[in-house]
Parts: sequence; structure tokens; C-alpha cells
Amino acid sequence: MDVSVIAGVGFRSGTGADEIAGLVRRALTKAGLEPGALAGIATAADRADAPALRGAAAGFGLVPLGIDPELLAAADARVLTRSERVAALRGVGSLAEAAALAAAGPDATLALPRIASPGATCALAVAGSTARL
Repeated sequence: MDVSVIAGVGFRSGTGADEIAGLVRRALTKAGLEPGALAGIATAADRADAPALRGAAAGFGLVPLGIDPELLAAADARVLTRSERVAALRGVGSLAEAAALAAAGPDATLALPRIASPGATCALAVAGSTARL
């Protein structure tokens, strides 16, 4: 079955492209998905141009998607993970989950809730019509 997946990513300053890309690969593996299923990598709009994220996305043949704060907030009701720190900084429980859900569309569901590495988080979402993996 062909599944288009969006990886939502949050990361701290100083986190390298290799760590972010490795976390995305780990998330895909954990969800039982092939790297070819990855249709996009999304994060907050103000972080989408960060060299580390651009480098990680380029490794998958993608360009990062920047999600506006209003769209992140609209997706917050659908996130499963809640971080007080991220809520204080971004107004959402999980930047990774909110970015993935917002980029995948209003009927998207999480294929994999947030997982973390030392400097990054990643969640996977699929659009409503393909959400049942």
C-alpha cells in the first residue's frame, strides 16, 4: 500500500542534520514504513530554513515545510503528547506532532507519536484517506 507520510520535527539549536535525519529514519522504521513513503518534513515556520533541517530534508530529497503558528495551534487538539516546555515556547503540546498533523491536513492522524533523540523530536502523520496503516 502506498502511504504518504509527513514527519513533523522539533529540534534544539545546535542539533545537527545527521541527528535529525537519523531520528526521522528511526521513526519510519518504528512505524514499519519505508523511507520512500516520506512525502514531507515539517516544522515551525521560523525554523524551516535552519541549515540542519534543510540538510536532513535534503537527504530524503525534500525541502522542509514551514508551518505557521496558527496552523500549529489548530492541530494542537489532535496531538497526543504534552510538553510543558514546548507549550510555553510554542503554544502546542508537541511541535513535532502538531507540525506533522498540520502539514498532512485536517483529517490527518498520527502514525507515530513523538519520539526523541537528545536534540530533536519527530512524529509521523498520514492524511485521513490513508491513515489506517
